[in-house]
Amino acid sequence: MSLYQDVIIAGFGGQGVMLIGNLLAYAGMNQGLNVTYIPVYGPEMRGGTANCTVVVSEEEIGSPIIHRPKSLIVMNRPSLDKFGPRLADGGVLILNSSLVEPALAEAGRVRLFAVPCNEIADGLGNSRMANMVAIGAYVAATGVMPLSAVEDSLSHVISSHYAKLIPKNIEAIRAGAAQVT
Repeated sequence: MSLYQDVIIAGFGGQGVMLIGNLLAYAGMNQGLNVTYIPVYGPEMRGGTANCTVVVSEEEIGSPIIHRPKSLIVMNRPSLDKFGPRLADGGVLILNSSLVEPALAEAGRVRLFAVPCNEIADGLGNSRMANMVAIGAYVAATGVMPLSAVEDSLSHVISSHYAKLIPKNIEAIRAGAAQVT
């Protein structure tokens, strides 16, 4: 069976949801996979809702639109309320337990990974890396690609002005992965 994985990544604007979606898409391309990436912004931008859909597949992708995702990364409560019911039975849910109570998730229906993304990022010295913690947990939980593929793709999504932050982002990705392994 060939590789196929889709994910909806959702949170508040400013949480880096689009960045990690873009990172996952670049990592997939760098692995020689077919990918789609669709960003969706709420009207408020920072502080409003934001989500994106990423599909990674060895085969051609028929449609980038996903109604029942196989996986979901939820960074805040409104995103769980909106997308949680759509997650396929047995799907992977990466839940930012820093902002969302794990008891609100349908743990019996899905594979829940409650990861305190904000606390881990704070412990690493930069709360803005909560998104990197989440993507590390997602990659480890799904096995969609090697963690190193995501780490190696950081330079494609982080501007050269912020290149000095890449090692800390790698640390955050690995810390997230450690939460599910």
